[in-house]
Amino acid sequence: MSIKRKLLVAAATLTILGGVSASTNAATPDCGLACGSVFSHELGSYTQPGPVEGVLGGVARVGQPVILKPASSSDPSLDIIPHGALVSAFYEAGQVSAEVNSHYGDLLGVQQEYAPFGIETGLCVGLAKVAYQNEGLTLQPCDVSARTVWIIDTPDSHVPMFFAIVNASTRGFERPFAMDLRRDEVVNERKTIQIHVRRLKFLTDDKTLPDSQLWGFIPGVLN
Repeated sequence: MSIKRKLLVAAATLTILGGVSASTNAATPDCGLACGSVFSHELGSYTQPGPVEGVLGGVARVGQPVILKPASSSDPSLDIIPHGALVSAFYEAGQVSAEVNSHYGDLLGVQQEYAPFGIETGLCVGLAKVAYQNEGLTLQPCDVSARTVWIIDTPDSHVPMFFAIVNASTRGFERPFAMDLRRDEVVNERKTIQIHVRRLKFLTDDKTLPDSQLWGFIPGVLN
């Protein structure tokens, strides 16, 4: 991949969580502190994160769905290593457009590489095509331009320690495409919930977002 500036635990905590750490997480001991888990504000909290981001069936192949599943320190399908840098650095590397850089250049960008038992696969959480409404997240080669770059959109977040996660292939910046959960899957309590992208759904004039579009991040291994 073009950029491999791994987020250290301290950097991830300070930059993403505003200096607040948590003690529960997923990831196997083999992946250890290099790994981190994304979870939904709709389904969890920092004390009880609930299901976390993982790979369906643990299969490392292009197009494999990225889902939410129960946290476990023995499940390698949850081992995901964040590689982070400012969006402006991804722009300098040719991975995001000048327009994306002009809107988000000073924010944190992250590529989430699937790494079962800490072994990097070269496959990252991403999109098969340029972002469109209801597109499902899948594993994609980490060097596939903006589709595997995710922007930690803290300016559009109103809940402390939670944030929107915008895909860097988005077009149209008033309501960019960001990670979301399908309401029907959540309401029906489906065991496998694939993460999708949808345009940000501002609920009020002050741009309040629904819980399904707010996410948290916890570094390290489940205790």
